[in-house]
Amino acid sequence: MSDPIVIVGAGLAAYHCAREFRKLDTETPLFIVARDGAGFYSKPMLSNALAAGKSPEALVMKSAEKMAEELNATIWPRCDMASFDPSVRTVSMADGRQLRYRDLVLALGADPIRLPLTSEAAQQVLSVNDLDDYARFAGQLPAEGVVAILGSGLIGCEFANDLLARGLRPVLIDPAAWPLSRLVPREAGDWLRRRLEAAGVSFRLGVAAQAVETADDGYRIVLVDGEVIQAALVLSAVGLAPRVALARAAGLDVARGIVVGRDLQTSAPHVWALGDCAEVAGMSLPFVMPIMQQARALAATLAGQAASVGYPAMPVIVKTPACPTVVAPCWRDSDCTWQIEADDGALVARRLSGEGVLEGFVLMGEGVKQRQALVPQLLPWLD
Repeated sequence: MSDPIVIVGAGLAAYHCAREFRKLDTETPLFIVARDGAGFYSKPMLSNALAAGKSPEALVMKSAEKMAEELNATIWPRCDMASFDPSVRTVSMADGRQLRYRDLVLALGADPIRLPLTSEAAQQVLSVNDLDDYARFAGQLPAEGVVAILGSGLIGCEFANDLLARGLRPVLIDPAAWPLSRLVPREAGDWLRRRLEAAGVSFRLGVAAQAVETADDGYRIVLVDGEVIQAALVLSAVGLAPRVALARAAGLDVARGIVVGRDLQTSAPHVWALGDCAEVAGMSLPFVMPIMQQARALAATLAGQAASVGYPAMPVIVKTPACPTVVAPCWRDSDCTWQIEADDGALVARRLSGEGVLEGFVLMGEGVKQRQALVPQLLPWLD
C-alpha cells in the first residue's frame, strides 16, 4: 500500500479538501488527524447558535465515524500533532504514534489572540474558536445580566446580536472608534452601532480593557480610562492568529501565516497548507468562500490535476439580524474614496478607485438588496 495523504485538521478546510479529493481519487489512503472530536460542523454557526436554539451537540452534523465512512478515511480524533519532518515525510503525534505520508496537508486553523490583560481573572476570559470552546461558553452563560465582549469586529458584533436571543445584555468594548472598523468606513460603522443599540447592545468604543478582575457577581472589567464595567461573563473576540509554530519548527517559510503559492504548496515539497493557517499570495482570509476555493484547487492538485487558486469577488455576510450587513472588502493597497448613501432604512457605501472602479462595498439594512447588482462590477480578489 502506498503512503497516505495526511490531513492535519478537521475543520471546513480539511473536510472540504478531503471531500473534493475523494470525488477525483477514491483509492489513495487518506488519514485525518484532529485535535478535537473531528465531528463535522459549520464553524460560522457558532456565532448565531443561540438564536437558532442549537446546543453544542446539535451543531454536529456528522460524527467522526460517519465522516470516516463517507470519505473512506482513517480519522484520529483528539490527537495532537507534535512535529513533522519534511526530509523523511513523517508526522509525529503527541501520543507517540507516527505516520509516513505521500503528501501532508496542514489545515491547522488559527488561535484566538489574547489581550495583555492584567489581574488574576485574565485567564478566565473565554474565546469561541471551535465547538469545544462554544460548549464551554454556552455552559457558563448566565440566565440574565451583562456579557462583556472584547472586540467589536465581525465576530464580536455577531455574538452580541446572538446574545440578545437569550435575553442577555451584551456590551462591546473596543479601542476603535466604530464597530467593524477594519472592514467599513466610519459612517457605516456608526449606522450599524445605532441599530444594534436599538436592539439592546451597548458599546464602549475608543477605549481598551486593561484588566479583568473577579467579583462576587462575576467580573469587573477595568478600562484604561478608569471606568469599570460589571459583567457576569467576559468573551474575547479580538481576532485570530494563524497556527504556524509547528510549520516554523519544521523549517517552512512563515510570515503571518504559513506561506504558500497559489498551488497551496509550502516551501517544502509534498507539504501543503490551506484555510486559516495559510497565507496565499500575501493574503490570510479566514472566510468560508476563499477556503472553499483553496480546497477545490488543492484537491485537484493532490489528485494529479495541477491547479492554482483564484478568488472571485466574495462578499462576506455579517450575521447581525438587527442590522443586515454585507461587506465586499478590498484587499488592494490603493488610494480610494468612499461614496456613501444612507437614510433611515438603508446604507450603501461604494469604495471607488481613483479611476472610479468599484473596489468594494458595504450594504446595510435594505441596502443589502443591491448585492446582486454590485457584485458583477467588482474585480476579482485574486485572478
